[in-house]
Amino acid sequence: MLSFLRKILGQPAAASNMADLLQQGAVIIDVRTPGEFQSGHIKGSRNYPLDMLAGKMNELKKIKQPIIVVCRSGMRSSLAHKQLRNAGLEAYNGGAWTQIQQQIQANSR
Repeated sequence: MLSFLRKILGQPAAASNMADLLQQGAVIIDVRTPGEFQSGHIKGSRNYPLDMLAGKMNELKKIKQPIIVVCRSGMRSSLAHKQLRNAGLEAYNGGAWTQIQQQIQANSR
């Protein structure tokens, strides 16, 4: 079932691509619920819950940098990624927020 959903929704972007995007000043959008976000998140990330994303599109269109979308497992970020791309934004599916956080920590060493 999970492989079927990943096939439909797409895979997260490659780690090397994420590193390049982060060096370019990409904005990290976390689409988990506010409660999930409060329990832990990437420093500097912005919380736009998936169920509110469509209503925030005008605000998000003001972001000129690439957008990396994250969530808990990669499923919601994949859906959000598609919404943002359909709205004309440069967006990438970052997948699970913990993986991006580990990459940020590794690159800062």
